[in-house]
Amino acid sequence: MSDYYEVLGVPRDATPEQIKKAYRKLAREHHPDVAGADPAAEERFKDVSRAYEVLGNPDKRRAYDLGADPSSPGGGAGGGFGFQDIFETFFGAAAGASAARGPIPRARRGQDALVRIDLDLADVTFGTHREVPVDTAVVCPTCSGSCCRPGTSPRTCEVCGGRGNVQRVARSFLGQVMTTQPCPACHGFGTVIPEPCPDCSGEGRVRSRRTLQVDVPAGVDTGTRIKLTGQGEVGPAGGPPGDVYLEVRERRHPTFVREGDDLHATLEVPMTAAALGTVLTLDTLDGPQEVDLRPGTQPAQVVTLKGLGVGHLHVGGRGDLHVHVDVTVPTALDDEQAELLRRLASLRGEERPDARLGASHGGVFGKLRDKLAGR
Repeated sequence: MSDYYEVLGVPRDATPEQIKKAYRKLAREHHPDVAGADPAAEERFKDVSRAYEVLGNPDKRRAYDLGADPSSPGGGAGGGFGFQDIFETFFGAAAGASAARGPIPRARRGQDALVRIDLDLADVTFGTHREVPVDTAVVCPTCSGSCCRPGTSPRTCEVCGGRGNVQRVARSFLGQVMTTQPCPACHGFGTVIPEPCPDCSGEGRVRSRRTLQVDVPAGVDTGTRIKLTGQGEVGPAGGPPGDVYLEVRERRHPTFVREGDDLHATLEVPMTAAALGTVLTLDTLDGPQEVDLRPGTQPAQVVTLKGLGVGHLHVGGRGDLHVHVDVTVPTALDDEQAELLRRLASLRGEERPDARLGASHGGVFGKLRDKLAGR
């Protein structure tokens, strides 16, 4: 990568005026019209022009100082160097681009919109239908997007003759140069609005609140975006509408924790029920479901209920519901209850149990709870 500061002969902390002055001096010396058919001079002129393209643009200069070469293919926004940059440097005007394009369309595409919607766990599990209000721009009902007062129409610009641009001749060290600029009278549109619509002030669109009917599929999650094509704001002069993106935010459920398309919950079970086994009823998103606990159920044991999780996005089926057993130990025993437990401990030889340390495994749901608690 060339040292563009060295090419222009300026220090790295040079001001924009110093860079422009150095470029003008070198460009005059090495321009083919001045230096003649000298290949070395022509190559030097290209190097000087390439250096000024980068250092004369604040964004490109910043990128270059960080080690990038914005003038290389794909090196930065703005593309390669052209005569338009030279003319802008000396005259502050775009050269030839408008003439090639002709008048620009008055109607342009509207902007996209981002709308956030809050959903409950049941909504994302089964899918839901929502009515979403949006404030947006719609076609002006008075002028139907023409921007004109009813009964009138756009008029061809008398300054540019409908071309959308005007040409001027400027003198420089290069000789006489023809420059092209957007027409100041019509702003490049080629037409003017003699009598703007009073309701939209010549915009061709007005602000309005609309209600969008949205079918939210099962399986969406926080951050999921649903694209509603063509439901965004109408562009100026009744141009094509943009799109609306609905961004989902899932509310936290008091009982269930979601992990992918699976759900997790804890089920508190008395010590006696875990030891003897029992059948309990759990309120799920699908209604009451029986959970069969086998005798000798251990703390942190997981019972999986197939197909009771969140629906898979865009495909059939659902995740599972994982029930994590939390065995509770009684803390307030009366004399009779305490005596029964002592007799049980005696029968099992557990009056003085051996203490054994082991690794702690909190399980998937324990990790999820820790994460939610910020631990």
